[in-house]
Amino acid sequence: MSHKIGVSGSTILSNPEHFLDLFLDDIEHIEIGEFPNDKALIDFLELYKNRKISLGIHAPLISRESKYDLIEKLQYDPEFAWNQLEVQSRKMAAIDAKYILVHFPYFKEASSGDVNKLIEEGLYRLNKIQQRYSIEIVCEPKLGLNRSAAGINYLDSFPIDIWKKYDIKLCIDIGDYIIAAGNNIISYISKWSDFIKVVHLHNVIYEEDSYIWTPVHPTQEHIEGCRIDEIIEALTKSKDVIFVFEHTPDTNPSKEYVNEGYKWIRSLLNKYS
Repeated sequence: MSHKIGVSGSTILSNPEHFLDLFLDDIEHIEIGEFPNDKALIDFLELYKNRKISLGIHAPLISRESKYDLIEKLQYDPEFAWNQLEVQSRKMAAIDAKYILVHFPYFKEASSGDVNKLIEEGLYRLNKIQQRYSIEIVCEPKLGLNRSAAGINYLDSFPIDIWKKYDIKLCIDIGDYIIAAGNNIISYISKWSDFIKVVHLHNVIYEEDSYIWTPVHPTQEHIEGCRIDEIIEALTKSKDVIFVFEHTPDTNPSKEYVNEGYKWIRSLLNKYS
């Protein structure tokens, strides 16, 4: 199996002044979205063209657009969100992006409705977009409001045979899954191993009612009783996964510290693959 290591635009908050910081030695993939404006997107694509690395798009393309509304309204009506995704999928297919990643399933909190029906209806529409524009759709289940694990738990209970019908891949966000699943994270991951395409790598630091994404690093192996190396081992059972470093710059990690994390993850991939 051929796994890749990538870096997310979150590490620079998609700031155009730091675009070049994403083009690191030994990085094989960039995932980015939430550009501040259309000009920033164009400038990034100009830097990206002719590079021998792959590109994934984390929807939405532009900051403050719909990010969580495909199933239920958080900020925008779902039909607005679906139309936005359709337009952005067409644009990104035209530049040969490897995939477009969406937050799905996302539930603000526990739902009294038929969640399996809601998820399948979304999968049907995602599959149609994927087929229409020949761009892979990758779904990232997310925590809801106040760290609600509803969406991640609903996915864990969703029938695999139904998901398989729609040919949609998954992204596992290690931070979100540690919060949602705790010591059961390996079980949650293993169920979906045939569908995992992307992994978002970051540790979690809690601050009162919020949390910060920090770089994965060998000195921080233990989080909520789970070892990052054990999680990586489980994830390498999937085929051709892209491991994307998705920490944010809030804690101002040094380049040396981040690079040590890159090297550590690569050594784990070599060990377990």
